[in-house]
Amino acid sequence: MVQAEGKTFDFLGTEALKPEILETFPYEYPEREAVVEIRTDEWSCVCPFSGLPDYGELRVNYVPSDRCIELKSLKYYLIGYRQVGIYQEHAANRLLVDLVECCRPRWMEVILDYRLRGGIHTIVRVESGPRKA
Repeated sequence: MVQAEGKTFDFLGTEALKPEILETFPYEYPEREAVVEIRTDEWSCVCPFSGLPDYGELRVNYVPSDRCIELKSLKYYLIGYRQVGIYQEHAANRLLVDLVECCRPRWMEVILDYRLRGGIHTIVRVESGPRKA
């Protein structure tokens, strides 16, 4: 349980995240730059300030080096955020760190496009590696 705005909500801290669940498989064409695009509109976590859920779309774009992210393990990893209290900007960065650690891509971009709440639309974009042209 975490305290938010003077109220107590049942949500977890980031220590509950399990990046070790992420798996990879060999990319058999490392000489070819393929851009892998992964999207889900089922992204969710909890705002640690208000205790309210945040929902949105997650986009992960990357150029594999020699490993690709196995998608079932990615789904299990993402489900772990549903009860975690994490600020939007921190969520994007934490995703990027864990995914880069998992597959060591040439380049990766994580975009969290949060649904409108209170009249404010937020998009957080973070990258690792040389920017694609």
